[in-house]
Amino acid sequence: MIWILRRYPITILVLAPYALLFVPMAVVYANPKSTFILQLLGAALVGTLLVETAALAARPQRRWRPGITAVNASHRHLYVVARLVAVISVAASITAAQAGQGTIFTQLGDEVAASPVARVAALSAGWSYLAFALLLASFLGGRANRVRVLCWIGLLVAGQVATAALTGITSPLFGYLSFIAGAGAICGLFRVREVVLLGAVILLAWPTLFALRNDIRADGGVSVAYDVTAGDRLRLDLQLTHAAEYDAPVDVGQPGPTEFVRYGLVPRILDPDRPAISTGALINQYLGGTATSSYSFLALGNVYFLVGWLGVPLYYAGWTALAVLLLRARAAPGPIRLSLFCFVLAGPLLWSSGYPDAMIAFLQHLVAALPVFAVLLLLKGRVRGRHSAARKPGVPSSLAADLRTTRWA
Repeated sequence: MIWILRRYPITILVLAPYALLFVPMAVVYANPKSTFILQLLGAALVGTLLVETAALAARPQRRWRPGITAVNASHRHLYVVARLVAVISVAASITAAQAGQGTIFTQLGDEVAASPVARVAALSAGWSYLAFALLLASFLGGRANRVRVLCWIGLLVAGQVATAALTGITSPLFGYLSFIAGAGAICGLFRVREVVLLGAVILLAWPTLFALRNDIRADGGVSVAYDVTAGDRLRLDLQLTHAAEYDAPVDVGQPGPTEFVRYGLVPRILDPDRPAISTGALINQYLGGTATSSYSFLALGNVYFLVGWLGVPLYYAGWTALAVLLLRARAAPGPIRLSLFCFVLAGPLLWSSGYPDAMIAFLQHLVAALPVFAVLLLLKGRVRGRHSAARKPGVPSSLAADLRTTRWA
């Protein structure tokens, strides 16, 4: 497993949720459209495998470049910046939720949170992913040991839990947990068995979390379908195979290039009057629902539904190529490239994301991270050689032992 993860990290990332949850659920409950899941998954894996195999053939690598240590260690204040971004991201997320941004109650009212506080907080969109990436870079560069990094990641997760409690929406929380598990395993912060253990804990805790979510929604005046059980909500295979009932591709009025620029590159504080954008709401209307609710076939299903069969391998090949370039191109990846890599995993390649909104989110996260990237570049020191980190007094001598846990090649 580790050998495959080292050479095909993106393929494993795409495959894992389907192998561990979707396909087993479809088999256990005898989903008559199980073949559709396998066909979609196969189309996506064609794209990822072709790109990663070509990358291995063009530039074979058996382990992390030795320069990964020096590149990240050269950012002398990286760990300080990472912790500052983590604190700001948690505070901004909770503050925005309290102001009504992203809550189930605002969604049902078909409104955009107009509070100035919410608009300012939106400037840090994606900083929870950025903070994780910078903490990861701090670990790889020897600026912080694994225990300290895990404690700060715990703070980020706690912030996501608090935000979910305020918004009444749990899907971003589980998406974030999936992201840190995948990115952490690829980059060596987590061992494979630890990721499996995390998944088992989440599954065991899901019924309790589902009940708490329903209580929060009911207390807020939202109608809750109590006949839908926690087990029913885990039938993600049904959510995906629902797309097979329609002739793809379908035009639901999804965002185009103009919306990508307006919503992806222009912060809302500069364009406060623009309406909310939600392909999920457009899909729900196409299926006969209302604009105040949304429906998603998940990332893989949305690509098929909106682009068609050919779009599936092309979509995953394109984003896999970008991910591979960020990790393997030329010099070893520093904190900025690792951050961009994490944005790719957290958006377009995350199994629970929605196409094409996840691509817009990638652009939003990139724009929001630019001030932090500028600070990192201003504070960066010089890298004198491939192994210079080992000679820097600020880098712990235990770094070599930490890097042995790295799982990606």
